[in-house]
Amino acid sequence: MITRRRFLQAGAAALLAGRRFLPAGILDPASVAKYVTPLTVPPMMPALPADGPGDHYLIGVRRFRQQILPSGSPPTTVWGYGSVRHPRTFNSPGFTVEATAGRPVRIEWVNELVDRDGNHLEHLLPVDPTLHWANPPGGAERRDSRPAFTATPGRYRGPVPIVTHLHGGHSDDESDGYPEAWYLPVAKDIPSGYATEGTWYATFRDKFAAAYGTRWAPGTAVAHYANDQRPATLWYHDHALGITRLNVYAGLAGFYLLRGGPEDLPAGVLPGPSPGANGTRHHEIPVVVQDRSFAADGSLYYPGRRRGFTGPYVPHSDVPPIWNPEFFAAAMTVNGSTWPYLDVEPRRYRLRFLNGCNGRVLDLKIVTDPVARRPAPPVLPFWQIGSDGGYLPAPVRLDRLLMAPAERADVIVDFTGLRAGTEFYLINEGPDGPFQGDPRAAPADPETTGQVMKFVVGRLTGPDRTVPPDRLTLPRFTPVGAATATRSLGLVEKRSTVRGAGPVANVLATVVGDRATVRMWSDPVTENPAVGSVEIWEIRNLTADAHPIHIHEVQFQVVDRRPFTGGVLPPEPWERGLKDTVIAYPRQVTRVRASFDRAGRFVWHCHLLEHEDNEMMRPYVIG
Repeated sequence: MITRRRFLQAGAAALLAGRRFLPAGILDPASVAKYVTPLTVPPMMPALPADGPGDHYLIGVRRFRQQILPSGSPPTTVWGYGSVRHPRTFNSPGFTVEATAGRPVRIEWVNELVDRDGNHLEHLLPVDPTLHWANPPGGAERRDSRPAFTATPGRYRGPVPIVTHLHGGHSDDESDGYPEAWYLPVAKDIPSGYATEGTWYATFRDKFAAAYGTRWAPGTAVAHYANDQRPATLWYHDHALGITRLNVYAGLAGFYLLRGGPEDLPAGVLPGPSPGANGTRHHEIPVVVQDRSFAADGSLYYPGRRRGFTGPYVPHSDVPPIWNPEFFAAAMTVNGSTWPYLDVEPRRYRLRFLNGCNGRVLDLKIVTDPVARRPAPPVLPFWQIGSDGGYLPAPVRLDRLLMAPAERADVIVDFTGLRAGTEFYLINEGPDGPFQGDPRAAPADPETTGQVMKFVVGRLTGPDRTVPPDRLTLPRFTPVGAATATRSLGLVEKRSTVRGAGPVANVLATVVGDRATVRMWSDPVTENPAVGSVEIWEIRNLTADAHPIHIHEVQFQVVDRRPFTGGVLPPEPWERGLKDTVIAYPRQVTRVRASFDRAGRFVWHCHLLEHEDNEMMRPYVIG
């Protein structure tokens, strides 16, 4: 019998980043020149002229070509966000939305995935129509479902649904980017009978109109973000049901930086200016790390068939023909460029890291030799001052940053006193495969996915008056209150009934005692905390891999982890602030405590996007 481990080893041969395992026609990442492209600092997204309280944006999603590989290589066709009135702002990752605590932001998100003639664009990447997904061909009756087939289908080539989620935001449900509130572009050639919007789109459209007097136009959704939360590094990305992995991989993600208010530090304490400020020398920089694979012509590569199994597929078995349990790409990108460099002065920098990978867990270090034997000795520390939900109680000195997909780390790196011309490298010692929390696991390929970017120290152009990180006093931290209820939940791998086929889904479950009951996306809601309640969610990981679990709408505290073998593990030092995404390690119960203060319909899910897209997501209702 083929075990899951053997299946992943076989299937990953074409997926993992090692140079020996590249599928035919895929660009060898070792052939891509490193550290020849300057790091792009995402500019600030242009706002609309003032019209009422708060800041207003008109942001579209379009297809375009972008130079991701080094200059001289072919450009890459991607999707990205941009200001509809400023065509040059379309980029992947999207420009940064700068927001102020207590000042609302309203964004109209527009699906512009049409060609010059107004006809719909098909997806850049292979869509598996056998999953439980948005399913526009199903019409009003069968949208947001798992379609039935009489023969194994090919990839879906119709119009593409989108819906945008502000990750980490404290929003009403109509503004949260619910996976079944998707919408198609307004195109001339939408096939007859197709659903043009998701099951919950009309409900949220009408709710928004009643609350704010604005009705969504076809092909759009409007979100109101109150920004009634602590300053934090948030991000926006697509969240359409069953195709989030593809829409994000195609380019649909960007930063949303919330700052200011009584829970922020005064100007000048931390390195700045931010990317939204005037001038070109930025000492606060958002940094999104993503892995991508490319074809020889520069196009994005994503597998178009199931790896490690040759069939039969749906409907002749339970194995999807295209979806893969995980995907780990062959090259590393930072802010939309492969292996860039950043010129720095000998001073302190604030770097807001985001792991934007589909499934890769990052283990980052700063070293002097990018190909040094692993584990490589770190030479500069990270001073972490914030995580997903804002500032930590106190700065934490770290030699490494362990970050699962969707996690953020707000850090200070101090280059003070270093000689001009000194070079440092940000490397990745996370695995080129599923992360299981085992420090003995093989690290990423030191020649490719084990390298991320380079820092080159230059000359100081002005005094650094910011506070050294070891002397920083961060804003007062208010913990989440005492819990009034506890829920027991589970993470389960669903295996195929076909011998040797491997996993066909990862799913969520409710747990009573030692019994886990699998709950699919379409099953009735089982998590329904009362408005104003504080609950502990106990997440029991019954799988072999770690899963980053994200709960929409709330920022929680990590209480502890409890291995199945006994004992209690406290939160890691960098987890002692507020979080919205937490690593649930295998064979452990991860416990988090959250306050549910806003009524509505939201979701919780694994943020390994291939898992999220295939049943490892559940709706939950507050109130």
